[in-house]
Amino acid sequence: MPARRTHLAPHHAHGELAAALAALRTEFEVPLDFPPDALSEAAAAIPLPAPRDLRDIPFVTLDPVGSRDLDQAFHLERVGSGWRVRYAIADVPGFVHPGGALDRAARSRGQTLYLPDGTVPLHPRLLSEGRASLLPGETRSAYVWTAELDADGAAHSGRVERAVIRSRAQLDYPGAQRAIDAGHADGPLALLREVGLARSGQERLRGGASLSMPEEEIRETPSGYRIERRDPLPVEEWNAQLSLLAGITAGELMLGAEVGILRTMPPPEETALTEFRARVRALGQPWAQDLSYGEYLAGLDPTAVGTPAVRQAAAALFRGADYTSFDGALPAETRQAAIAAPYAHVTAPLRRLVDRFGLVVCAAICADEAIPEWARAALPELPALMRASNQRSGQLTSAALDRVEAAVLHDRVGDTLDAVVIEVRGAKARVQLTDPPVTAQCPADGLRAGTLVRLRVLGTDIASGTVDLAPVSI
Repeated sequence: MPARRTHLAPHHAHGELAAALAALRTEFEVPLDFPPDALSEAAAAIPLPAPRDLRDIPFVTLDPVGSRDLDQAFHLERVGSGWRVRYAIADVPGFVHPGGALDRAARSRGQTLYLPDGTVPLHPRLLSEGRASLLPGETRSAYVWTAELDADGAAHSGRVERAVIRSRAQLDYPGAQRAIDAGHADGPLALLREVGLARSGQERLRGGASLSMPEEEIRETPSGYRIERRDPLPVEEWNAQLSLLAGITAGELMLGAEVGILRTMPPPEETALTEFRARVRALGQPWAQDLSYGEYLAGLDPTAVGTPAVRQAAAALFRGADYTSFDGALPAETRQAAIAAPYAHVTAPLRRLVDRFGLVVCAAICADEAIPEWARAALPELPALMRASNQRSGQLTSAALDRVEAAVLHDRVGDTLDAVVIEVRGAKARVQLTDPPVTAQCPADGLRAGTLVRLRVLGTDIASGTVDLAPVSI
């Protein structure tokens, strides 16, 4: 199991922190309540009957502990020397009337926002956590992706269709990992490890790589807000490969039909790759010429002092992720470089606007039917809507984390703490404190990425989320 480090904000700072977090909703103009007509539409909407009945297939869901907005359910079975993957996605298009009040509200939001003091959902909770969610034991219409994999994990066919399903169980990541490690996993979960590893192998063959960055999570507990930093569990990586498989299949379908919306990213420039090689060599973890980028990242030692700096450099290597819509001529950029394949977002419609349209486009392509005009007409508008939504989400997440980190360090002013330098840019260094798990900036003052450093906490301001740190001579 990955290391999990936590630290709690001091109790006397809770009131100030709660006020600072609440202020973010006003500062970033976060939409709070849904309009009454959107709520009425959500309550009254009933999806059309699905053409197929797959309730005999024992789907399961796999999500973080306590999740209610369940977008995906999966089923895996062995077929000859390979596997059949079924990946069911919540039928959000069945509940959202094109051009209606609920559609307008979703377009203004773009995606579910995750804040320490609660989520701001893309759709009303009666849908996202109720009638549209793939909750266990409930009959649901869904968009079901089906892919046939060979013994090496390569996909030789892929399609999507609407069907009726019923999930058998709601699994969570820690429990699933324990069951797999103990050899007690059954049903679809029993095959997740081998399918996930096979797809990871295909990713490396393509030249792609899934960069497993440690996650910084803010949790509200009865005792206050807590920061947790942890590395993703292996089961999360394997599960993510199922989503990537559906997204790659969707991208290929759209390109074949010359209509759709892709998640694109240009490849890094040769100069950037050369700089990356030089940087990781200086960090003591050189990238061997005979290893692919994915193989290099997969072989990193997560416990090495320089690994956080290597991961930071890798994250900066691929930039320019965007949404690219097209109808007719193919766009100049058709691939997501980090995945090393065409790719589309189609697996999280409860939480992300663009997925609803991608599902409808791909289902029409697979059924050899005309794409609904409402979906086709929306394609040119979606990139701008998603860019704006991603920008607000990123700014909110960063600002919230800054405020919680300032609260966590509130009682440590004057203390000297250990840290790892993960990046140096000009006069500033980005550092990762060991305990408490806080990431912040300090004056570079000759610091080098990948090295240990001692820092003194000079001051904090919870309202603005600022932390003042200074290197201390060892």
